[in-house]
Amino acid sequence: MSIEKMTAIEISKNIKNKKISTVEVLDETIKQIKEKDEKIKGFITVAEEEARKQASLIQDKIEKGELLGPLAGVPIAIKDNIDTKNIKTTCASKILYNFVPTFDATAVKNLKDAGAIIIGKTNMDEFAMGSTSETSAFEVTKNPWDLTKVPGGSSGGTCAVVASGQVSCGLGSDTGGSIRQPSSYCGVTGIKPTYGTVSRFGLIAYGSSLDQIGPVAKNVEDCATILETISSYDRFDSTSMRRDKYNFISALKQDVKGMKIGIPKEYLEKGIDDEVKEAVLKAAQIMKEKGAIVEEFSLDLVDYAIPAYYIIACAEASSNLARFDGVKYGYRTKEYEGLHEMYKKSRSEGFGDEVKRRIMLGSFVLSSGYYDAYYLKALKVKRLIKQAYDEAFEKYDLILGPVAPTTAPKIGESLKDPLKMYLSDIYTISVNLAGLPAISLPCALDKNKMPIGVQFIANCFEENKMIAAGHALEKELSENFVPNFSLV
Repeated sequence: MSIEKMTAIEISKNIKNKKISTVEVLDETIKQIKEKDEKIKGFITVAEEEARKQASLIQDKIEKGELLGPLAGVPIAIKDNIDTKNIKTTCASKILYNFVPTFDATAVKNLKDAGAIIIGKTNMDEFAMGSTSETSAFEVTKNPWDLTKVPGGSSGGTCAVVASGQVSCGLGSDTGGSIRQPSSYCGVTGIKPTYGTVSRFGLIAYGSSLDQIGPVAKNVEDCATILETISSYDRFDSTSMRRDKYNFISALKQDVKGMKIGIPKEYLEKGIDDEVKEAVLKAAQIMKEKGAIVEEFSLDLVDYAIPAYYIIACAEASSNLARFDGVKYGYRTKEYEGLHEMYKKSRSEGFGDEVKRRIMLGSFVLSSGYYDAYYLKALKVKRLIKQAYDEAFEKYDLILGPVAPTTAPKIGESLKDPLKMYLSDIYTISVNLAGLPAISLPCALDKNKMPIGVQFIANCFEENKMIAAGHALEKELSENFVPNFSLV
C-alpha cells in the first residue's frame, strides 16, 4: 500500500482498520525517504532505529485499545530546532553539530503521547534565520516542484518532505512566517498558532517574543488535528497561555456563511506578482460564493513591519545565541589560547554568515546610545501594529491576503542580496509581531506550475475561524497540489 499521497488521518484510519500495520507504515516511510531525499535534502537526521522502537510499542498499544487518537502510528518529521530526546538536534548549525538533547520538547512529548512516531529532523535555515533554507550549515534543501528552486524558510525542510510524500506531516516553527512562507512555496498547509498556545519549552530560541511551533501537513484537517494534539498549557514555559478549549478539529464542521473577511488593500498594491494577486482575488471570490462577506480595507503600518521585526528579532537573537560558546556542548575550536580566544574562535567558526549578521545587528541596536533610537522605537511600532489589527478585528472575523509576493525563487538568487530576502517576509511578519494565528494553504499554480499560497489571519485565540475558512476554501479548489514525483 503506497502512502506517499495519504494524509495523516488516512494513514491512522488504515492502521486502525488493520489494512496496514504501524511497522509497515514506517517501512514504507523509510523507503520513501531513501528514494527521494537524496535529491530533496530535506532531512538532516533520519532516526530509523529510534522510530522502529516506537513503532513496535505503538502497534501493541493500538491492538490493546490503549491508543485511539487520530495520529496513532503516524510518522512525523520535526524541524531541527525542536528538541528530541536521543535524536540529534543541530539547528542546522556547525556550532550544534553533535548536540543530542536529554529531553523532548513539550510539543514532541504531546505527539509521542498521542502515538505519533518521530521519524527524523528536518533541514532549515541556520537557527531559523533565513527565508530559503539555504543558510543551513549542512545542505541546501530543494523544492519538490522544481529542484532548481528553494522550498522557502526557515521550515523549508519540513515543508519539502511533506510536499514530496516522504512523510504526511511535520512540525515547524514560525518567527516571522517560517511555517507559512515555505508552505506556500511547497504547496502544503501550515498553521502559526496564537502566541502561547503551543509550548516553546524545548524550542531552541531565535526571537523569544515571536517564536511559535506549528504543524505542516497536506491539508487543513491534518493541521487542525496536529495543532489540537500539540497545544497545551505548560508550566515550563513562562509564555504559555492557559486556554479553556483546544478543540480545533470541531472547526472543520463550521460554516463560513455571514463571516466578514477583510483584504488589506496595501497587500495588493506594489511589489506583488500579478499571478499571486489573482490567486488572492480568486480565494476571495470562492469565500463570497460560500456566503462570506469580503471587502477591502486599509491596514496601516505595513511598511514599518519589516524594520520593526528585524530590529526586535535580531536583538532577541543576540541575547539568545550568547549561550552557544563552546564551553559545555556543541562545537569548540581546536586551537586557542585562553578562554576569551576560545569563545571568539568557536563562535566565529561555528556560526554562519547570516547568523553572524543578525547577532551583530542585534548587538548594535541594544548597545548604549542606540537602544532608544532603534530597539525602543521598534517596540513602540510593534504595539501600534497590534492596535491596527485590534481595530481591524472589531470589524472583520478574518483577514485574507497573500503569503509571499512571488512564488519560490531560484536557488542562489536571494542570498546575493540579504535585504531582498528580508523583504520577502512582508506579508507574514506582522502576524508574529501581533502574536496572532494564521493559516497558509495552496490556492493556485502559476504559469511555471509552482504553487501559490494564501493566508487567513485571525484574532488571538480564534484559530477555529481561520481553520473553518481554510477548510471551506480547500474543498472548492480543483488543483491537485502534488509535485511531479518523477523529479524526486
